[in-house]
Amino acid sequence: MANHKSAIKRIRNSETKKIRNKYKHKSTRTAIKKFLLIDKKKVATKELSALVSMIDKLAKDNIIHSNKASNLKSSLNRHISNLK
Repeated sequence: MANHKSAIKRIRNSETKKIRNKYKHKSTRTAIKKFLLIDKKKVATKELSALVSMIDKLAKDNIIHSNKASNLKSSLNRHISNLK
């Protein structure tokens, strides 16, 4: 148990950030899964920009690694190129 006031505040802040990061990460994963179910190229290209933005925000906030963000964006672009 923390004894200092600053340590107690740090625990409180880190718990809040953990919940927020978990929500952002989970909502992005859900959006990716929904995106992969799209079978029309025109619709997928419209959705891609919003999804890439979400992924970039996760990488900027260090929720995911920047290389993982690049790999995700690359796989989403590959998915679009395989659509008709």
